[in-house]
Amino acid sequence: MEPEWSILLVLLLVTVPVCAEDAALDGVWSDYWILRFLVNLTGYATIIIPGYLLVQYFRKSDYLETGRGICFPLVKTCVFGSELKAGVQEEPSASSRAETPEPSFTRQTIKLLACVVGLQASYLTWGVVQERVMTKTYGKTETDPGVKFRDSQFLVFMNRILAVLVAGLCCALSKQPRHGAPMYKYSFASISNILSSWCQYEALKYISFPTQVLAKASKVIPVMLMGKIVSRKSYEYWEYLTAILISAGVSMFLLSNSQNKHPSTVTTFSGILILAGYILFDSFTSNWQDALFRYKMSSIQMMFGVNLFSCLFTVGSLLEQGAFFQNLTFMIQHPEFAAHAGLLSICSACGQLFIFYTISQFGAAVFTIIMTLRQAFAILLSCLIYGHSVTVVGALGLATVFLSLFLRVYARSRMKSKKRAGQSQAPVQKV
Repeated sequence: MEPEWSILLVLLLVTVPVCAEDAALDGVWSDYWILRFLVNLTGYATIIIPGYLLVQYFRKSDYLETGRGICFPLVKTCVFGSELKAGVQEEPSASSRAETPEPSFTRQTIKLLACVVGLQASYLTWGVVQERVMTKTYGKTETDPGVKFRDSQFLVFMNRILAVLVAGLCCALSKQPRHGAPMYKYSFASISNILSSWCQYEALKYISFPTQVLAKASKVIPVMLMGKIVSRKSYEYWEYLTAILISAGVSMFLLSNSQNKHPSTVTTFSGILILAGYILFDSFTSNWQDALFRYKMSSIQMMFGVNLFSCLFTVGSLLEQGAFFQNLTFMIQHPEFAAHAGLLSICSACGQLFIFYTISQFGAAVFTIIMTLRQAFAILLSCLIYGHSVTVVGALGLATVFLSLFLRVYARSRMKSKKRAGQSQAPVQKV
């Protein structure tokens, strides 16, 4: 049994409720987030467990040697990828970042700035629309108080279906590298991405704005720690130091400049649990995607594989719960919601193009830093447009962030210079 499948199955078997059907019969079960979460897991498990059994069957039956027929190419792609037959070990393929000569500093800087601008534009818009969808009512009139949209899983499905269509179209119209990763490996990033997105939507209902800020601003450290677990990465002391300083600086700036705009609401224990789940799943997702890039693949292929499984998991769970057509009916009855859901999907698809490219070029930690700074950029832009003043504490927080970024870039460039100098001074053995 492969260790990653073992971990996933144990988590699912521990958390999937035996009484999910009984809970669904209760008229108010959907009012409890924990029941919705467990019912969603039940739906995912009905796809994951049969998939796991099929993967194990094909791997133990020597299918690469004995398999024939029209299904052989599909099974080989999904279960084995480009693995060789007869136990011949394939040389480990280098990551896409290492296969090409290292580009110049100027070119890397331009790439990074393009990623920053693309991510900020996509997810600043996405964040505004997300808050509107999850916190406001639809169909409100003088006589009707309106109704809130409650199904976070359907929004995740809407985001993923457009993304897989865009990625599939790009793969069909442009030349891509020969795909080497077994398709089932995308399912791990997919299920963790679905759960992190679900937790992010749900958290808006249970936590105050300061709690959101502190949690999201501190994501860099969990991502680095998850990188040590998933990819066995090692980080220098200055990387941990700058990550802590960035988190502290962003928190100082956001909290000092947002106290009057966002009245404090109660943060419940449920909200803390959901936030912890969001950080855990989100940290795993980016690191697992980063690890998958050791196969020869493009960011478009990564986007297609992850979103394909995401669509499979979410639509399967929604159909099993009987919620898919209910949500479609809600969308038809409220055109404003349909427009918001469509805009969310467009922003998500564009953002994912930049996400996978950023991770493939710069790694999970740099991507997380960019997304952490997104909130600070949003408030700073608001201050510039509407003339709001920045407090002393906020200015100190901004200074801390930019100083940390400068230290990170400087330390990284120094390490690369020392590495190149060491390679050039290495003695050459005479034959």
